[in-house]
Amino acid sequence: MNADEIRGMSIEDMATELEEAREELMRLRFQQATGELVDHNQLPAARKKIARILTVLKQEEQKEGDR
Repeated sequence: MNADEIRGMSIEDMATELEEAREELMRLRFQQATGELVDHNQLPAARKKIARILTVLKQEEQKEGDR
């Protein structure tokens, strides 16, 4: 999911997506701890997804504050 796709979402959808991404990251961390994680590239990808969502949310908040 790229930033343009995230910008097309409503704030509620972004919050839901953020919650799901955090849950996914938690599952991946558990899998890594138990040795079940096969693709270790999923961890940084999940963290980047969270960072993108948070960045877009912050930008939207700043836009609302400027109005």
